[in-house]
Amino acid sequence: MVNNMNPDKINRDEVCIFIPTLNEAPTIGSLIRSFKELGFSHIFVMDGRSSDKTVEIARKEGAQVEIQKGKGKGDAIIEAISLIKQPYILMLDGDGTYLPEESEIMLNPLFEEGADHVIGNRLKYPDEDALSRLNRFGNEIMNYLFKVAHGRYLQDILSGYRAFTLESVREMNLREAGFEIETEMAVEAIRNEQKIVVVPVQYKARPGTETKLHPVRDGAKIFTAIYRLAKTNNPMFYFGMIGMFTTLLGVLVGVYVLIEWFNNIEHIPLTILTVLLIMVGFEIFMFGVIADMLVTFNRELRQEIHNLRPPKPPQ
Repeated sequence: MVNNMNPDKINRDEVCIFIPTLNEAPTIGSLIRSFKELGFSHIFVMDGRSSDKTVEIARKEGAQVEIQKGKGKGDAIIEAISLIKQPYILMLDGDGTYLPEESEIMLNPLFEEGADHVIGNRLKYPDEDALSRLNRFGNEIMNYLFKVAHGRYLQDILSGYRAFTLESVREMNLREAGFEIETEMAVEAIRNEQKIVVVPVQYKARPGTETKLHPVRDGAKIFTAIYRLAKTNNPMFYFGMIGMFTTLLGVLVGVYVLIEWFNNIEHIPLTILTVLLIMVGFEIFMFGVIADMLVTFNRELRQEIHNLRPPKPPQ
């Protein structure tokens, strides 16, 4: 990749390098040193109570280290937001899969384009051994499901390499404690109508630490989070899916009742169930329509309020 960014536009003193860690002793030291060599002095590590020497190494290299009170990557991010003081944040995993040298690519949209949230698309340039075919396929499925549920194709919603302003991340109502946090951040950025920029980044094979992500278990959690978070961001999709499923179930039961009726077999209870399922499904669908109208009205109202605010003074 060719780096066409202008480093003079980036004020490194205003950037916090945020690294959530859990047993990253083989990589955390070199990662912190690389950022220091690039001129970043504010390096913040939120450690999830590592059992190796991650904390000792990070402190020795001069990073500010805090021990996480809760558990999970999402909880680490939520706790860190209240502690970070710098107006810009560059977040990445501590396992050495992302390159500090690409920090300018990540930060440039914040400083030059006025972006609120930057996502590093690791699916564009992954190392040969960085992602298995199953992981690559799973990521693509999640991205397209996210597009259907939330109306934006962000290319890599599960990326751990992100840059954002402190103001924008504090606007988010983050609650997910685990790996679903990246999905929730993308949803919240869309809900708050923040300017999102996606840039391609390299993704390296893990150099010596085991992954904490379980493909099946955590994949199911992320899938569920994408759907569940649509309740407030895209209620038409959320309630529409439930309504359509309920109605379809009613239709299938009704077809069975009709076939049995032609054979002179009556199913009065199933007939009542058919009517109830179709009615309930239709009502849930209509509730989704009404909720979608309310969400649209709320967005328009927020936009009007935003337009009434005085413009920010130039930096």
